[in-house]
Amino acid sequence: KKKTVSFSSMPNDRKINSTAACISLMLEGCELKKVRSNSRMYSRFFVLDADMRSVRWEPSKKDSEKARIEIKSVKEVRVGKKTPVLRSNGLSDQFPDECAFSIIYGDNYESLDLVASSADVVSAWVMGLRYLVSYGKHSPEAPGTGHPSLRTSWISSVFDLADLEKSGRIPVSRAVQLIKALNPGMKTSTIELKFKELQKASERPGGEVACDLFVEAYCELCTRPEIFFLLVQFSSNKEYLGVKDLLMFLEVEQGMEGVTEEKCLEIVSKYEPSKEGREKGYLAIDGFTRYLLSADCSIFDPQHRKVCQDMAQPLSHYYISSAHSACLLEDNFWGRSDISGYISALGLGCRSIELVLWDGPEGEPVVYTSPSAASCVPFRAVVGLIDQHAFTASAYPLILCLVVRCSAPQQRLAAQCLRKTLGEKLYLEPPNPMASYLPSPEELKGRILIKGKKLPPTCEDSEGEVSDEEEGWELARRLGQEDREAPEGGGLRRVRLSRELSELVSLCQAVPFQDFESSRRGQRYWEMCSFSEVEAGRFANECPAELVSYNKRFLSRIYPSPMRIDASNMNPQDFWKCGCQMVAMNYQTPGLMMDLNAGWFRQNGACGYVLRPAIMREEVSYFSANAKDSLPGVPAQLLHLKVISGQNLPKPKGSGAKGEVVEPYVCAEIHGIPADCAEHRTKTALQSGDNPIFDESLEFQINLPELAVLRFVVLDDDYIGDEFIAQYTIPFECLQPGYRHVPLQSLAGEPLPHATLFVHVAITDRRGGGKGHRRGLAGRRGRRVREYTSTKATGIKAIDEVFRTATQPLREATDLRENVQNALVSFKELCGLTPAANMKQCILTVSTWLLHSDSAPSVTLNLAEQYPPMEAQGPIPDLLRKVLTAYETMIQTSRTLIESADAVYGKLIQAQQAGMDFHKELHRIETKEGLRGRKLQKALESFAWNITVLKGQADLLKHAKAEALDNLWQIHNAGQSCGIGRNGSASPEPSRLRAPLEPIPE
Repeated sequence: KKKTVSFSSMPNDRKINSTAACISLMLEGCELKKVRSNSRMYSRFFVLDADMRSVRWEPSKKDSEKARIEIKSVKEVRVGKKTPVLRSNGLSDQFPDECAFSIIYGDNYESLDLVASSADVVSAWVMGLRYLVSYGKHSPEAPGTGHPSLRTSWISSVFDLADLEKSGRIPVSRAVQLIKALNPGMKTSTIELKFKELQKASERPGGEVACDLFVEAYCELCTRPEIFFLLVQFSSNKEYLGVKDLLMFLEVEQGMEGVTEEKCLEIVSKYEPSKEGREKGYLAIDGFTRYLLSADCSIFDPQHRKVCQDMAQPLSHYYISSAHSACLLEDNFWGRSDISGYISALGLGCRSIELVLWDGPEGEPVVYTSPSAASCVPFRAVVGLIDQHAFTASAYPLILCLVVRCSAPQQRLAAQCLRKTLGEKLYLEPPNPMASYLPSPEELKGRILIKGKKLPPTCEDSEGEVSDEEEGWELARRLGQEDREAPEGGGLRRVRLSRELSELVSLCQAVPFQDFESSRRGQRYWEMCSFSEVEAGRFANECPAELVSYNKRFLSRIYPSPMRIDASNMNPQDFWKCGCQMVAMNYQTPGLMMDLNAGWFRQNGACGYVLRPAIMREEVSYFSANAKDSLPGVPAQLLHLKVISGQNLPKPKGSGAKGEVVEPYVCAEIHGIPADCAEHRTKTALQSGDNPIFDESLEFQINLPELAVLRFVVLDDDYIGDEFIAQYTIPFECLQPGYRHVPLQSLAGEPLPHATLFVHVAITDRRGGGKGHRRGLAGRRGRRVREYTSTKATGIKAIDEVFRTATQPLREATDLRENVQNALVSFKELCGLTPAANMKQCILTVSTWLLHSDSAPSVTLNLAEQYPPMEAQGPIPDLLRKVLTAYETMIQTSRTLIESADAVYGKLIQAQQAGMDFHKELHRIETKEGLRGRKLQKALESFAWNITVLKGQADLLKHAKAEALDNLWQIHNAGQSCGIGRNGSASPEPSRLRAPLEPIPE
């Protein structure tokens, strides 16, 4: 749905790229809609007075002196629907958030609420007003006068270096190359066109350009208004960021902790292009843009670029990057086997490769997966390649899945080849019968495991019969080699297996799957089953809880349906949500499914192993893969995503459209458990060139963050043939908050040079029950009935009595958390901020109002106390009184939470541990109580639910306490840095405040 506002807009060719341009627009004036408290809107013409001391509007019933606001009386300028009038339900859906802004002014903090025709007009007014307000009583210089700026001086110095002849002019071709070098990714044609336009406008045609024209061209081409707007928001003087400004931006907006002034100076010296800026510690617009585009400011959390998860858990607790038919370069049916496919898969961190062994013509086994007998690869060559590349991308164990289709003599040769080539890397130690789980990836580092069939212990011959794998028979039919028909009665096929090959199998013994009950009673931890996509899909839909439970101890491998003759891929999320570790993908086939797989395995240093969510690993836990809402004990989160702009977007590869123009839009998709799967799109950016502005906010509720993946897709609305422009896929857990650039990739997952999306990311806890609210989180407080998580009856008296003791602590835990959440949201709303804002931003906002008053600050924070009160000196206006009351409520609820949390936490853990004491005795108690069938299943489900709820709620309380302590630390920190704090020497140590409770053991 396209969002439009029906009145005249800013001319398309007008680019706001400096404060002077903003003030010029305000001096000319434009039409804005004035919003009244009765929810009615009136069109008025707003203009900045020539002396730049006040803003007026007309027509007005008031006399001209009243229909104006003095700049010196402005306390704050807010972007978006941040006042009670603009948030009121009657107006909320009439215009988009980015078209609204408010001016808070006067001693009574009144608000003038306005709606513009576009986000550009809002940016111009907000930027201009903030600039004028920051200069206070000093009259700012009129646009176009005064000294050259830091930036102009730097661009002129670049021009002087290029002016080899020192004639004051350089050839246009050199000027074009110079701008291209300073701004890689920009098209030559765009730069040439700009020079032609400026030469024509200044009536100076010819093959050379002077310095002033070069400076003008550079500023118009290389200033991104959305970044300039951001710089003005944080800059003290509206021209560049000083060290303190940059520090504030990094802490408040980017969520970075422990930033020092030294770190900020490092950033300035690394990214600021002008020598003067580097010497003085200033980051101007070009340096700021470079920093935001750099790897230091990536959307992908750098901690996840290396192995960052616990690698000492059993192997069955990890998702394992797995390939199916890795040697193929094209599709399954017409594909040709090529050895480089293995190198490519291993280079991408793949840790499980499938090898189908066939009888070779030379008496040696071969590997091939296409129906052409000519396209086989000798098994010896494949093993040599694996030996060479097995651990180049990851040191963790590699699993070779052998599907044997060759005769016993050739099997012996294959076994000899594996032993001889892989040597010490081959893991041959027999499984420990005393253990209950597989060893960890850490213990198996640098080892290669063989997954395959094993001869039964009763067989003493050099070869014997074993049941066959289902996998691989589709190909056999096409090769015409299927001489062994399935036995009558539909049983499993039997094949001959040599002892040498059987002896190579240790921890990954392939066995046929019968049913979940048989596995629970008889399957040993080193035995694993393979499921076809169809069979696994049926289990995932019909009995997901049993599949999740099965995967806690045993590895399961899912292979694609033989019907996928085009080598298309299944959706790995369908099986990951049930805990299936090895979902075999056709690495050679690009597209959505492969994007999800590649993006997912990037999160742990791309080592091919990703730890599964705790709720899927714990021995006793309740998890329904097909849940449609939040899960017991897992805190749901809200992702607030603002898609701001795109840079250097290429045309769709297969597009038949003439010309260079793309009309892009962005789809943001969440892939995860069914409750989380969602997709939102932005409006289309029409005739935007390569750098479209979207400026649109999207919101997603994430119920199981550990399993969620965010995918950005850029598509062309004006396409003929192909609409795909670019994509980027990132696990939710790897997102960094703040203003970030998304490095776009092609369909095949290759980086597109200089193509990015500029976005803002904020993640908050979901407040209370119900779906995440699209318009911030306002408007539901008071009317929503509080939802309490409770335990379920198992039908076993002794157990139910234990869980009943937790009823009161569960209610108390919810009340403690929700009271703080509600108080926080109220305080943030009164400060004119979204729920995504942090405490530091709130305190800084309040201090800004106070410091813009003519009188001295009338409110101070007493930092001598651990819970600092905000104290008013003398009479204060109504809005400020409301803010103080909300602050007081927030401090009191936080104090209650911090002081009561440990006791409530203790009661929850006590009940959980008492419940777990029954776990070992559960089967005996079931038999004694006579529970069978559905009743027994219900009792087990309720027991798991209760344990999960108690652990989850205790966890949530632990996190809530840590957050409340962190908020106090932020209040002390902000109070000291912004000047409204007093007695600040008693600022608490962050380490003391942030001391977490003991982690809950799994």
